[in-house]
Amino acid sequence: MTPPAASLADLVRIRAHHPEAVAEAAAARRRRPLVGPTERLMIIAADHPARGSLAVGDDEFALADRFDLLERLCLALSRPGVDGVLAAADVLEDLLLLGALEDKVVIGSMNRGGLAGAAYELDDRFTGHRPVDLSRQGFDAGKLLLRIDYEDPGSLDTLHTAARTVDAMAAHRLPVFIEPFLCHRADGRLRTDLRAAAVTTSIAVASGLGGTSAYTWLKVPVTEDPDDMARVMRASTLPAVLLGGEVKGDLDGAYEKWRGALRLPTVRGLVVGRSLLHPPDGDVAGAVDTAVGLL
Repeated sequence: MTPPAASLADLVRIRAHHPEAVAEAAAARRRRPLVGPTERLMIIAADHPARGSLAVGDDEFALADRFDLLERLCLALSRPGVDGVLAAADVLEDLLLLGALEDKVVIGSMNRGGLAGAAYELDDRFTGHRPVDLSRQGFDAGKLLLRIDYEDPGSLDTLHTAARTVDAMAAHRLPVFIEPFLCHRADGRLRTDLRAAAVTTSIAVASGLGGTSAYTWLKVPVTEDPDDMARVMRASTLPAVLLGGEVKGDLDGAYEKWRGALRLPTVRGLVVGRSLLHPPDGDVAGAVDTAVGLL
């Protein structure tokens, strides 16, 4: 029997008095295949807070209000064509208790230790879901972030741990989405390189991680010049989803970039977070529906 869904007001009480309710809700959740009849994926990303990344645009703490974030997520997940959500354990468990993950794809975020702005940001420890956690809770996939700076030794530790995590996920027969970037520091801040050569290289490196790529997907950004994407995506035969990233004001321009890249044969969908949960006009449902329409 499926336990009744909680309300936002119930969450703290349930967590304080009935922590076992999380496992019960996970066990009772109605599951679906990762890829449905449309063979496309529309995933809402909400794993930014666990890495201390709370800003959207000029609002430094846009993602800091958990109750507001959950309301936006529940609205986004209720829209037709939205397949699921990517988040860290705390957010996914809130959504489980709220009953928002029935018949949805649930992707757990695995390495959140590279806190935004930290000196050790590229030594991105796996402080989130482990493969065994995802398997035990009946979640559908995991996601790992792989940022590589040739001048930062911390990248090698992340690269090595990522490879072993790919192996562990394959042992559980769980898909893992790898989000690779080449990056560098400028003025003390980490910058990602979205030029075609850098994105091509990051895809090649990510595709070769681990002892098998059978369960590996890629989560890739659109290049600085969208016309380069057809050539860039030929670097791998692995299925890929587009990373939405933060869109600074020009959401219509982002839609057009995504629309073009979604026509490519290896691209199977979109994973978008802040730009849909906090669109410039405040219309979450409208932004999500437009993104779904691109598929």
